[in-house]
Amino acid sequence: MTETVLTRWQLAQAALIAGVGGPIIGALGRTVRWRVEGAEHYDAIVAEHRQPIFAFWHGRILSATYYWRDRGIVVMTSSNFDGEWIARIIRRFGYGTARGSTSRGVRRALIQLKRDVAAGRPAAFTVDGPRGPAGRAQPGAVWLAGVTGNPILPFHIEADRFWSARSWDRTQIPRPFSAAAVSIGEPFEVPDPSVDGVIEERRAALEQVLAELGERATALLRRG
Repeated sequence: MTETVLTRWQLAQAALIAGVGGPIIGALGRTVRWRVEGAEHYDAIVAEHRQPIFAFWHGRILSATYYWRDRGIVVMTSSNFDGEWIARIIRRFGYGTARGSTSRGVRRALIQLKRDVAAGRPAAFTVDGPRGPAGRAQPGAVWLAGVTGNPILPFHIEADRFWSARSWDRTQIPRPFSAAAVSIGEPFEVPDPSVDGVIEERRAALEQVLAELGERATALLRRG
């Protein structure tokens, strides 16, 4: 499949979106009251000198961008127009990018991520991206965890007050001074991915874990 080539006009639009969107995300993030459970799971991975492979739903990309900022995380982003402005925004928050998606350039992006993790950088996937269906995990994070021997760190973020974008994933945009619950799951190990059935079994298990973390984050909000 041919590589996506953006026009100068699209690149200019992406720069404008990032120039406006980055400061807005930063300003909103600073007002949010964060409630976190499971932070010890992240700390345990780091203490073992391993690299977490973050896994979360695409619809929480804005809040996740702010919460996990400045950790040198490399994120797979699509090579289309949406991926371009997303990549430009997240770089403002200390992320790296590997350009590709489930439809274009995925092999190249995964190879880059494998190299980045081997070099000591964490990785991250919006596991139902770039175009859904929402809540359906793709296998990329599972494959990367299996071939590198590093654990997946699943998490979910839920705000109590937010706007929803008119997008396939209903991207959640926390309102100013809202509360947001971050529920971080236990490290999720993946055995040898070359064994028949391992990728699909772990992919389905990850999907279930993320659904449960969504419920836990909602419950954390209710507890206040």
